[in-house]
Amino acid sequence: MKEIFNAIIFGFKEILTWNTMKYALVLGLLVSALWGVIGYFLWDTLITISSHVLDWVPFSMVRSNGAWMLSTFLWLQLVLLTFALIFVFFGNVVLRHVSKEKYTMFSLWVAVGSAIFWGIVWFIKGDYIYREFLQFLTVLPFQTVEKGIAFFIGFYLIYNAIVVTMVFVASLFSEPLIVSVEKRHFEEDEVRRDHIWSSVAYTLKDSFIFLGLSLLAFPLLFIPVVNILVQIALWTWLIKDTMSYDAAALVYEKVDKEKMKEHRLAIGFISIIVALFNLVPVLNIFGPFFGLIALFHYLKSIELQ
Repeated sequence: MKEIFNAIIFGFKEILTWNTMKYALVLGLLVSALWGVIGYFLWDTLITISSHVLDWVPFSMVRSNGAWMLSTFLWLQLVLLTFALIFVFFGNVVLRHVSKEKYTMFSLWVAVGSAIFWGIVWFIKGDYIYREFLQFLTVLPFQTVEKGIAFFIGFYLIYNAIVVTMVFVASLFSEPLIVSVEKRHFEEDEVRRDHIWSSVAYTLKDSFIFLGLSLLAFPLLFIPVVNILVQIALWTWLIKDTMSYDAAALVYEKVDKEKMKEHRLAIGFISIIVALFNLVPVLNIFGPFFGLIALFHYLKSIELQ
């Protein structure tokens, strides 16, 4: 457990350094711009396809689920905003009074506390919030409600494309990034440099599997709360399967998948944290690089034991 927390702390520290941030910012902006342009030209097509899908869903379900989706999204954003504001305004105090070993656990408790606080608010006022969203959707003509949710689905598709592409780009640039980390923290060791194309091929394979699973899970988007859990689970699987291989390929002479399974819980825990980055636009471009560095540090630390 100590190695996991150390790897997570190491990952958070590294993505705040300029060396790592330049990779994330430059590549993230390029990927976002690319899909922004693609989305601009394909937007009408995406909306048309989404609208045809919604034609198969009863209006009452579209309206009701639309209200629940808006309510859930608002709750999630308030949880994340509260978590971020606590560390923005009290980050220095936290660093002075919380030890390195307890920092990650403290962060997790802050996140849980934020979720519980807003969960209590939603428990007390959830029906009122839902009714307000429902009333808002009810006063709109059906075409507007349908179009609004179709826009949401279109944005979801473009956003997922950005997430998958960022994972692929992080895999492609994993070697130069990790080499720079190695020179500053693992100078006595050497990063393996002959697995880059196998890592890229592995990432491509996982990306196609992810797209297939996303299509199969598409109907679950219309089930409140379940849609968020399913999406996090899909992101976690992609990150866990892809980035653990990328990191292992830079640590070991030969990637032993059976040996990797011995550490699946640790790798899975780190992958979940990386997946949570994707819930916040902008932060999502840093997630793959954080994950790659954290997993590299974890695998490196258990190798050196």
